[in-house]
Amino acid sequence: MEQLPANIFGRRWLHSHEEDTPTEMVFRPASYSFPPSRGRTGFELRPDGSALAIGIAPADGLQEGEAKWSLGGENEIRIQVPKTQESRTLDLLSVTSDRLVLRKN
Repeated sequence: MEQLPANIFGRRWLHSHEEDTPTEMVFRPASYSFPPSRGRTGFELRPDGSALAIGIAPADGLQEGEAKWSLGGENEIRIQVPKTQESRTLDLLSVTSDRLVLRKN
């Protein structure tokens, strides 16, 4: 993959774990009508290479941290959070305006 599809940018993607399969993780835009949950993880990618890592806060809300993203191997997105030195590789399977699917590692 030389570049990411344009519809991956400009939205916060939150994990819709209710829709996961044994091999896939599903993410939806933050505006999606999710069922109640004890918190959701996610991310936002920006065209300039910056990103937002979204985790679960101590009170089950969202906790956000600045991050950076880059392209890895075929269909791979690498997200790095400098503050915590965390790194995560996402294997992109598909993305539409309202659904993003990653391969489970």
